[in-house]
Amino acid sequence: MPKVFLPLAGQTVLARSVRAFLHHPRIARVVVAVADEAATRRALGEDAGRVAMVAGGERRQDSVLSGLASIGDADIVLIHDAARPLVEPSLIDAVIVAASKYGAVVPVTPVAATVKRLGGDGFVAATVPRQEFGLAQTPQGFQAKLLRRAFESGNDDETATDDAALVERLGVRVRAVEGSPRNIKITVPADLALAESLLAAPHRKGISDG
Repeated sequence: MPKVFLPLAGQTVLARSVRAFLHHPRIARVVVAVADEAATRRALGEDAGRVAMVAGGERRQDSVLSGLASIGDADIVLIHDAARPLVEPSLIDAVIVAASKYGAVVPVTPVAATVKRLGGDGFVAATVPRQEFGLAQTPQGFQAKLLRRAFESGNDDETATDDAALVERLGVRVRAVEGSPRNIKITVPADLALAESLLAAPHRKGISDG
């Protein structure tokens, strides 16, 4: 079963991710890129009729491009991983504000561990300053015209691991805002258990838009 269809404290992972945006007062339209529309409707339950669904692609950027074609004349676009079900309203707000001001924004969290750069021979090449690095989260936010230009200028043979990377290739600076430690991505079973524990002990954290 796809991880976004798994149950999480009485709802599916997907439903929790989608509802964070459906219930946000500054979000006008929610689009979900899907591989299986029937299964997605079951996972969303009563919220299925409140979202638009588009066909997902083989790569992340293919799915985003499909969704981008369906949003009409929106000024700001937020792109979110469905596997991040604990995204907070304050983070969504911060991304919207920063995207409006800077054009492109990505939430990041600090790297807690020491970072090593590895050489091709299996040995450590260097220890790098961890304060210069951050772990990217979603939602990532963009002025819609900028994101469209990034896709129009993109290399179809390249695969981007996140949407900000496409904008970076234009030479546009992407603003970083403070992410949230609660905004975890469900990747392995332990992440699901962690998400359940976080929901059982909710915590609200102030997010700065920088």
